[in-house]
Amino acid sequence: MAASTIFILAALIAQQPDALRPALDFTFFKERVQPIFLTKRPGNARCIACHEHRIPPLQPLAPGATQWTEEESRRNFTAWRQFVVPGQPLKSPMLLHPLAERAGGHRFHAGGKHWKSKDDPEWKTLAAWVMGETASSPTVVRVLQTNSAGDNIHVIDPSTHTVVGIISDVEAPHGAAVSPDGARIYVSDEALRTLDVVDARGFRVLRRIPLSGRPNNVDISKDGAFVYVGIRQPPGAVDVIDTAKLANIKSIPVQGEIHNVYVTPDGRHVVAGSIAASTISVIDRATHTLSWTLTLSAGIRPMVFTQNPDGSTREIIVQLSDFHGFAMVDFAARKEIRRITLPDPPGAHKETEVLQGSPSHGMVITPDGKTLWVASKYYDAVAAYSLADYKLLRFLTVGRHPDWLAVTPDGRSIYVAVAGEDKTVVVDAKSMEVVKTIPVGSVPKRVIVGSIRAN
Repeated sequence: MAASTIFILAALIAQQPDALRPALDFTFFKERVQPIFLTKRPGNARCIACHEHRIPPLQPLAPGATQWTEEESRRNFTAWRQFVVPGQPLKSPMLLHPLAERAGGHRFHAGGKHWKSKDDPEWKTLAAWVMGETASSPTVVRVLQTNSAGDNIHVIDPSTHTVVGIISDVEAPHGAAVSPDGARIYVSDEALRTLDVVDARGFRVLRRIPLSGRPNNVDISKDGAFVYVGIRQPPGAVDVIDTAKLANIKSIPVQGEIHNVYVTPDGRHVVAGSIAASTISVIDRATHTLSWTLTLSAGIRPMVFTQNPDGSTREIIVQLSDFHGFAMVDFAARKEIRRITLPDPPGAHKETEVLQGSPSHGMVITPDGKTLWVASKYYDAVAAYSLADYKLLRFLTVGRHPDWLAVTPDGRSIYVAVAGEDKTVVVDAKSMEVVKTIPVGSVPKRVIVGSIRAN
């Protein structure tokens, strides 16, 4: 909201009775105002450094925490709303104390002057909250490319195929998931053995939640209440993160350390795969207990799911260690029913070095359920299959060591993480041709698509 607009609205609202003044939105406060209290500005202490002991108070952060819990946020909201006049940022002490006097601020603030003018983005955010702006802002589709040998995640706009942001300070990021409301991004941090909670607007790490061991891939429940983290160290587990409490509430024992974990499209199950034990573990999402386990002939790599007409899971399509292709598992019968081997193109170079036991790694099904795209590390390619009859439609070179695939919600673009060339490749799903190559970070692997809050 522009400063000029704020002043006009403030003048109008100042003439209205209290009953007509805007309500202060808690979610906007939690997601956009509270991070300002934690921001370190050159030459100034953070707000929390003083206000843990001053009026209005800020709740002390728990040891190791970088953000407040829901309950703590509500206490902060209750305290700080007393220091603003709804609809009137120019009469609100919260906005005037830290503002430079020459810009209209008060003469003195014990915490120093943080903003030189009303055009400062932080001041404008506070003014927007006072004017009644809510958190129900629109979302935008973004592609998140984690860089497994780096310390960041690249954020890509699929409408332009360009990098529009970078999430930093996550060393050896592995899996990622976006909350259904688009407010948070959850990233598994292999170096710190944490699930890192990222503000989807500002791309800042808000909190690091300790896990039971070194994590690999993650997924989120359809209602956003829980994040599931595969733990890839013996004896193996799936950690359950409560997103309201921002806490690890349970570690579900499974057979073998976990490589990838998924919530099925119908939201009823959590499916985890182990490379070491060659097991698929199926967890009841309602009770967070293990329902059944299936052992296959080789280590379990990426998985995708087909559905019955009623939306329930029909098949698990799974890639296996040392197999250049994929297998189909009947979900109800709990058994493997078929395997498809990817082609060996005549005369093509076959890469056999540093495959980490995975000649075919990465799959995605298009939103219309008609096409399966599969990565081939042997031939630096992706293959497209018709799901109706598993007929090969295209075999396309994309670059060295393709490792993971994602598709946009409109089904137009396939994103391929090309780990051996530090790039993300965009394939047009209709023409089945490469249309863009995007430089990213070091050894990109997991790539996901989600809708996040617009700035």
